[in-house]
Amino acid sequence: MMSFAFGIIGVAAFAIMAPVMQWLTRRAASSVSPVMVLAIAAILSHLASVVLGIAYVPEFKYWNAASIFSFGVMSYIFAFGAVYKSVSLEILLEVTERPAREAPLSDIVERQVPGIFRGRTNILVDSGLAERTGSGFVATAAGRKLAGRIARLRRVFAIGDTGLYDFPIERRR
Repeated sequence: MMSFAFGIIGVAAFAIMAPVMQWLTRRAASSVSPVMVLAIAAILSHLASVVLGIAYVPEFKYWNAASIFSFGVMSYIFAFGAVYKSVSLEILLEVTERPAREAPLSDIVERQVPGIFRGRTNILVDSGLAERTGSGFVATAAGRKLAGRIARLRRVFAIGDTGLYDFPIERRR
């Protein structure tokens, strides 16, 4: 039963470590991605909680601790991912920060959305998934491969047309 407690200790360590590491990474203007920071925080907190568990529990059961740790960290990462790059939340935050707490649709479309999508396209280019071509973009081989994988996963999970992330698939014959 104590092994579960060390899983909880690991989750608590991660929940404290992850935001601190994110803040330190931003403050240092590091190029390390926020997702990589989460991965590092998860590895460090997991290792620390397992080492402590082994040191303090004579019959430490790794998988009991790991199951609790994994559930807690995955829940955190799921919540983080939902708010990290959400276009809808960016728009909502912008609207709520205005004095009247409202914005005309034309203002959102003309002022806010282009900046959000420029940021997104920069991420695609910086990560090697797309290249700039004059006034547009073209998917690289890595981008086409990732788009194909995403489309297959969407079919596996029976995700229908969301209107945002639909990718045409190049069929091989």
